[in-house]
Amino acid sequence: MIEVSPSSSLSVGLSRPWVLRDYAFLGDGERGALVGPRGEVVWLCAPRWDSDAVFSGLIGGAGEYVVRPEDDWHVWGGYYEDGTLVRVNRWVTAGGIIECREALAMPSTPDRLVLLRRVRAVRGDARVEFLLDPRPGFGREAMTDVRREGDVWCASGGGLRLRFVGAANAGPAPGGGLRGRLSVPRGEEHDLVLEIRAGNATDSTDRAGFDPALLWRRTEQHWREAVPDCHELSAPSDTRHAYAVLTGLTSSYGGMVAAATTSLPERANAGRNYDYRYAWLRDQAYAGIAVAAHGRHPLLEGAVRFVTERVLEDGERLRPLYTVSGGPVPEQSSLPLPGYPGGSDRVGNQAAEQFQLDSFGEVLQLYAAAARHDCLDRDARRAVDVAVEAVENNWQRPDAGLWELGTRWWTHSRLSAATGLRALAEQLPGHPSARRWTRLSEAVLRETRRRCLRPDGAWARAEDDERPDAALLIPYARGLSAGARADEGTSAAGTDQAFRRTRRLVEEELAVDGFVYRFRHDGCALGEAEGAFLLCGFVMAMATHREGDAVAAYRWFERGRTAYGPPGLFSEEYDIGQRQLRGNLPQAFVHAALLEAAVRLDRPG
Repeated sequence: MIEVSPSSSLSVGLSRPWVLRDYAFLGDGERGALVGPRGEVVWLCAPRWDSDAVFSGLIGGAGEYVVRPEDDWHVWGGYYEDGTLVRVNRWVTAGGIIECREALAMPSTPDRLVLLRRVRAVRGDARVEFLLDPRPGFGREAMTDVRREGDVWCASGGGLRLRFVGAANAGPAPGGGLRGRLSVPRGEEHDLVLEIRAGNATDSTDRAGFDPALLWRRTEQHWREAVPDCHELSAPSDTRHAYAVLTGLTSSYGGMVAAATTSLPERANAGRNYDYRYAWLRDQAYAGIAVAAHGRHPLLEGAVRFVTERVLEDGERLRPLYTVSGGPVPEQSSLPLPGYPGGSDRVGNQAAEQFQLDSFGEVLQLYAAAARHDCLDRDARRAVDVAVEAVENNWQRPDAGLWELGTRWWTHSRLSAATGLRALAEQLPGHPSARRWTRLSEAVLRETRRRCLRPDGAWARAEDDERPDAALLIPYARGLSAGARADEGTSAAGTDQAFRRTRRLVEEELAVDGFVYRFRHDGCALGEAEGAFLLCGFVMAMATHREGDAVAAYRWFERGRTAYGPPGLFSEEYDIGQRQLRGNLPQAFVHAALLEAAVRLDRPG
């Protein structure tokens, strides 16, 4: 017999911060949760990615949802079910083994989330305690009007409405919320279902809205259809997991957030803490290009749709990032919270106002990749013309670049544009503008060689900065020089030689122990200012493979795959010395780069 009763032991404020590598991620495309190893949901924005958080313990705010063993004497572990973001927390206690299977229910809608948690007594009876205390507005508000309607707990607050099923006999917790205890006999299981809706969302008329069995079946079916079989690739389990993470970060609008969180530090107390709960067009293109390298999958079509809508709407005024629904990103501001240790509490992002030429280049590369799968509809083809015209009118204009630094004549931005133009011409040779695209690509590349080629024949990172930059390998990994026409100063051989020298320079000056840094910060040793940049390690693997050295390429690839914690999630950076993740989590473009590298390394260079 399963018993649910009030608890007198679990108290508010239980959660404490863990190192980032220990957090698991649940996502349904419209929002995401981070769950700690002791069953605490420390981050969840509702109802959407860029909404205020209802559980914000990750950055020091109030609000938590904990399901954990009653016995403190336990160790933890867990795993994702293959090709899904269904997470199983697993605890070994003195008296047995307890699992908690959890997921954000799918398919999802923007205004309603459902968080599923299923407690299973694997060995011995499971004695579990829980605490549910949502605090909208990043912890500033409490849910009010808490009441029980039959077996359903209801509450409202902060413009949200809540329903909670599976704990009818729970009791009030000190300071607010509900707490209780579950006793599940060996071999049995018990479900908890939490629904949070926007205040103006209509009540669900689905009779199965709180049927755990049906909710789980629908979620399982959705994941089976969303994530393709990757058995033919290197590291098939990791590549399927990368697909699942990208799926969990991509909304029904097609927009994909860069990461689920905000303000997680790239380096402790260094001031580099940013809000990544928005859709960067560059990152969106990276994901679409990676998926296209593998095949025609829904994530590619969604990326093309989202990018096309933005290009047609904004043209040359295209912003680097948007909300996942295509809206403007709010200005950066701070919350009155302590932040994750070493981090801060920023929301909004000031990069939304920058001009980043490489975004146009990546968009063109995405369209070329989509054209290979016949994924360009009439609107997308119109957007191609708009994006090309924007490059034509702006490629000589200084920009903020891939790393969103000061406005300069960044080499990577021009090489990205040239890569996109050439790829389009190759994929759409019959297009009436194909020759124009090729001529423009050659003009961009010729001028970039004139301004940005070092005396030793390698690429400089900018016209006025001869230092190496790992970003310069991205166009090489994508095949910029392949098929280049012989022309004055821009022969295929000369371009290849420049990239080969650049790759060696990056390896000599920016690589440590098989990991790659972006660039050297003034006056700082590698690893002092920031961690190794995981995107760059996978790009290095692809660039090395282009040179025909498969063994070395796989070494880079396998080294990069080690840079995660038990849940198998990548952040933006990796602290080599401490073996720790740095930055927001999970970082979409790193998972995309892993996927793309796995595909390209399994093909002839």
